[in-house]
Amino acid sequence: MSTIPRRLVVAATALTMLGTAAAAQAAPAKPRAAVPYASVVPAPASATQANSTFTLAGGTRIAASGQATPVGNYLASVLRPATGFALPVDQSRVAHAVDPIQLLIAPNSSLGDEGYQLTVNSGSVVLTANKPAGLFEGVQTLRQLLPASIDAATKQAGPWTIQGGAISDHPRFAYRGAMLDVARHFFGVDTVKAYIDEMARYKINTLHLHLTDDQGWRLMINSWPKLATYGGSTEVGGGAGGYYTQAQYKDIVAYAASRYITIIPEVDMPGHTNAALASYAELNCNGVAPPLYTGTDVGFSSLCVAKDITYKFLDDVIGEIAALTPGPYIHIGGDESQSTTDADYKTFVGKVQQIVANHGKTAIGWHDISKAALLPSTIGQYWDTTPTNANVQAAAKKGTHFILSPANLAYLDMKYTEQTPLGQDWAGLIEAKTAYSWDPGKYLTGVNASQINGVEGPLWTETIVTLANIQYMAFPRLAELAELGWSQAATHNWNTFKTRLGAQGPRWKVQGVDFYASPQVPWAK
Repeated sequence: MSTIPRRLVVAATALTMLGTAAAAQAAPAKPRAAVPYASVVPAPASATQANSTFTLAGGTRIAASGQATPVGNYLASVLRPATGFALPVDQSRVAHAVDPIQLLIAPNSSLGDEGYQLTVNSGSVVLTANKPAGLFEGVQTLRQLLPASIDAATKQAGPWTIQGGAISDHPRFAYRGAMLDVARHFFGVDTVKAYIDEMARYKINTLHLHLTDDQGWRLMINSWPKLATYGGSTEVGGGAGGYYTQAQYKDIVAYAASRYITIIPEVDMPGHTNAALASYAELNCNGVAPPLYTGTDVGFSSLCVAKDITYKFLDDVIGEIAALTPGPYIHIGGDESQSTTDADYKTFVGKVQQIVANHGKTAIGWHDISKAALLPSTIGQYWDTTPTNANVQAAAKKGTHFILSPANLAYLDMKYTEQTPLGQDWAGLIEAKTAYSWDPGKYLTGVNASQINGVEGPLWTETIVTLANIQYMAFPRLAELAELGWSQAATHNWNTFKTRLGAQGPRWKVQGVDFYASPQVPWAK
């Protein structure tokens, strides 16, 4: 693997003054075709091109008032570096009819919370949505209709032409997520923010942070501070680890919210808890704290289900995290609890679900929790490698909903091929075509499509240590999963999708995003 550097292209024209001769004129920019609607990922629900085009110019203004203002400011901020244009944001409602780019909140029941309509002609670009989240998702489509160089960090040569036409779009699933494991290896705030920006480009709306595991505890809990200061002091391989202060966590949450992404914090339990057990001896059944752990084995740790202090501990931890997290969910883990008896496991899940509910949140757990009695609100996250699971089917019959993350299709830490230098292969190899070639609505045996909330791409980090590592394993597969989650099932076709996916390559190069250039994809130059 090699890191693809950010491409910095600066157009310069040398002007030579000879005596009284006039300054030479710079050669005009070479014309280029507008980006076709058929290159957008995820595919819009409906898109019709027209013969007209719109061109961003030095005097272009963006109209965005009221709830649309933050999205207007965001759009201006991402277009200014490459264009060099001022792109002022006009917050006056009366200016909408005259400003070339208009972002409008307008009732339309067919669009839902995240849908949008985009209309482009020679004189204007009009983006409308029911809610700001819809405008934001529409902006991501608009960005893909500009040349790839729009994503450069420095001024580039135009022209900045957008193909005319109309798009009406809305998501198939409400939940479209990515998970980042910051427990096996710790990643700082700036790295998480960079990943949030990359996720947002493809209409991912949830970031699940795996905050705790055997190898590290990554969030300061004021009532149990040693969890972070001691339990967070290492990571896989014995590195220094780290943790987020509560202020840093709140900063991540707020940054994600500015991209209309919900943070879901995970505290894995009752297994995957060695960092907590090492930090506080009283959480162990024998009252003896084990040493910190820096390996990668699983299934050996467990909170003491029989002790009252366990539930006092969880009430304190979940209470603090709930107060820091405005989103509706807290993830309770629940996977690979091989050191907990079935009876204890069922008792534990029953109690911890209620603790989450007591703090005003909805519990999500890995699908292992399906063997326990679940609250009607509790959601399972399916990670197995086969579509049939008896406990999942039984829970579904009682009304449980699921998020789909089958490890052999959606795990972003699985190797692409046997030669991939990062990742693992226990669930199989996941090349680009494999990642795309399944239907979340029809995947789980005995579970109705109406009980599938959406999809998520987990990235476990036993072998991942840098932002470039994250990018290489996530792209192109996270963009593929985003399409499975957003686009309607009828649009899913590998032969057409691979060309649209290939069109993302130049954009990732300009952004400095390292990615796997799958030989299955015809990458655009």
